[in-house]
Amino acid sequence: MALWHVLLGIALLGIFCSTIFLMMVLIAAARWRRGARAARQATSSTPESLLPAVTIFKPVHGMEAQLEENLESFFQQDYPAFEVVLGARDAADAGLLLAEKICRRYPHVRSRIVVSGPPAWPNAKVFSLSKMIPGSTNHYFVISDSDVRVSPDFLRNVIPALLDPAIGLVTCPYRGVTAGDFWSTLEALGMSVEMPSGVMVADMLEGIRFALGPAVALRRDALERIGGIAATADYYSDDFVLGNLIWAAGYKVIFSHHIIQHVLTPRSLKRTLGDQLRWMKSTRFSRPLGHVGTGLTYAMPFGVLGLISAAATGHWRLGIGLLAAAFVNRVVQSIAVGWGIIGDRRALYLSWVYPARDLLGFFTWLASFGSRTFFWRGETYRFSEGGRIIPQNRTANSAVGAKL
Repeated sequence: MALWHVLLGIALLGIFCSTIFLMMVLIAAARWRRGARAARQATSSTPESLLPAVTIFKPVHGMEAQLEENLESFFQQDYPAFEVVLGARDAADAGLLLAEKICRRYPHVRSRIVVSGPPAWPNAKVFSLSKMIPGSTNHYFVISDSDVRVSPDFLRNVIPALLDPAIGLVTCPYRGVTAGDFWSTLEALGMSVEMPSGVMVADMLEGIRFALGPAVALRRDALERIGGIAATADYYSDDFVLGNLIWAAGYKVIFSHHIIQHVLTPRSLKRTLGDQLRWMKSTRFSRPLGHVGTGLTYAMPFGVLGLISAAATGHWRLGIGLLAAAFVNRVVQSIAVGWGIIGDRRALYLSWVYPARDLLGFFTWLASFGSRTFFWRGETYRFSEGGRIIPQNRTANSAVGAKL
């Protein structure tokens, strides 16, 4: 009986902490909304004559669902001067062949293809970028993943902030776009709710000190200050490291008001869990203390624990109340952030499903402490200290000391 009382105490603590986290999320969301309104006004008042030329870097690797639409959206920018650079490690890459087709479809958009060859660094994407960046003469860059789709006003919304020399990097919130199946829908909800919640709270408490990978905008001087893109090549979370190094170099990193789309492919449960576990492991090694604290931001596992432990001690009503409190907590978060901030309608009418995502996320978080290895784009890697990665199927040298 004493054990059940201890477990009930843990459940009460967890419910309390997750409620405090929800309150912080709601305050941060209101703060972000006010800031976004001011940022939109500043962006709309930026004269076209001040908009600098931009280079968009798009590494690709194989064929993905909706890849054509994703890549094409970057060719459709309503912006005075930009170029698109696409790259892959192999000239026969299916994604690169599709990219060449799109380049021919938009002859008025300056574009080029870069084949990097087999990666010599741990992070293959960063190795490709190191071959893509030197060919650009522009001073404003956008680096974006292949599974991202943007609206025609993307560049007009993210680039003006970089006209301020104090700002070195702009990172974008994103809306998860489901492939239509249950598991991708669950993951898309997490992208639209869980990710922006954490970032907005971090921004409120200490400012943004990292970047989100789907799309970042930055200036050449900020990149050169940290030693070039090679500074991120030993890490899985190259996006996090890129933002963190630029922040540490004395620049501001800001969370944009402009929301992009992160497009998912059809998922199996195994793939969903594998991808989430890889991301969780990355956070475990890149931000160990923050990762441990993440466990107290979940609500549903403590609600379930509260139901079971309270029932075991004869307090059924308390148990049901704790489970209901956890459920309402996550529904409110889904509606307030996913729908109210990110504009994902699924986060409104599927808000009752988000608690399942919260529960699944907690067990993935627990599993992240189990091993150092992960599978990514056909290769097996092992995490080392600080979030660095070591490929297990190929030889890779550290990129420290390399340029751009």
